[in-house]
Amino acid sequence: MRKFYTLILLSFVITGIFAQARITCSGSTTVLPVAQATAEAYMDAHPGVNISVRGGGSGVGIAALQNGTVQIANSSRPMKSSEISQSRSRGVNPTPYAIANDGIAIVVHTSNPVQNLTIAQIKRIYTGQITNWNAVGGPNLPIVVISRDVASGTFEVFNEKALQGARVASTAQMLASNNAVVSTVASTPGGIGYAGLGYITEDVRTVKVENIAATETTVKNGTYRLARKLYMYTNGRATGEVAKYLVFIQSAAGQAIVRREGFITLN
Repeated sequence: MRKFYTLILLSFVITGIFAQARITCSGSTTVLPVAQATAEAYMDAHPGVNISVRGGGSGVGIAALQNGTVQIANSSRPMKSSEISQSRSRGVNPTPYAIANDGIAIVVHTSNPVQNLTIAQIKRIYTGQITNWNAVGGPNLPIVVISRDVASGTFEVFNEKALQGARVASTAQMLASNNAVVSTVASTPGGIGYAGLGYITEDVRTVKVENIAATETTVKNGTYRLARKLYMYTNGRATGEVAKYLVFIQSAAGQAIVRREGFITLN
């Protein structure tokens, strides 16, 4: 009998050793590389923790938080008041944690000589009022408008800051990720698109907005007109392993990963 109880006790000890704390998060494709890289670093330092990270867009992550299917919603924009109200009606109290700064960069093909666009010009291009690059000092070349899809937080911020809520032209290509936008612009001589700074490659060229480039200084001080913060949302104040993971992201070690991924640190 004593041997039997010893075996039961041993099984509980072994189960406790191998049990893993699980953190689930989904949402913004802009936040995705930061979430993945910090999750890997955190799991390396904490073998008893498993962090699952998925993309899908900010709206998808927010909906998952509302439905209780994830613990963290990654978002490249602040939640809307309507989303907060909807969340609270379901017993969910969205609590934001800023994890990085970012600028939405305007990108064109490397052969395009245009160096600067005003907010007004960007709006006219994306709403279909300007359709040729020669109208903004470029070559005689039709403009191919490339945008993010409407589930994207990047689209929401761009729509608010650059388009003032105007409808994107029906001829625009609406793509599902930052990578898709950048790769499409890279292969389209007349293309124009936008993406988070962490996704910009040498295959495209960024243009200034109102004669201001997206840099660490201009994003942090807000002079770059398309600056924003990136967020992780939890249901109420984070606790347990989720809280420790968020503290890690905001720490010096976590912010070093943010910088390595091409984004801008909080401080």
